[in-house]
Amino acid sequence: MKLLYKPIGLILGILAGMVGKRLFDFAWTKLDDEDPPKGTTQDAPWPKILGAAALQGVIFRTVRVTVDRYGAIAWQYLTGFWPGEKRPDPDE
Repeated sequence: MKLLYKPIGLILGILAGMVGKRLFDFAWTKLDDEDPPKGTTQDAPWPKILGAAALQGVIFRTVRVTVDRYGAIAWQYLTGFWPGEKRPDPDE
């Protein structure tokens, strides 16, 4: 069953990336009028570059984990099997 979930997880990951990009763009427009700087932007100050990277990382990771979690919950609801790791036994 886990093997059948792999393509679904891949599609969900792509969708999460697209949603994360839009959320990052939206959040950045609330902070600054200019486009977010890349690491290779010559005249961009370090705090602005690092702030943009940190914001992007937080947003992308949060969206990805949320989409992964709800995808796994939906998979379990539909099939009865959890696609990921289970909680380890406390005896081990």
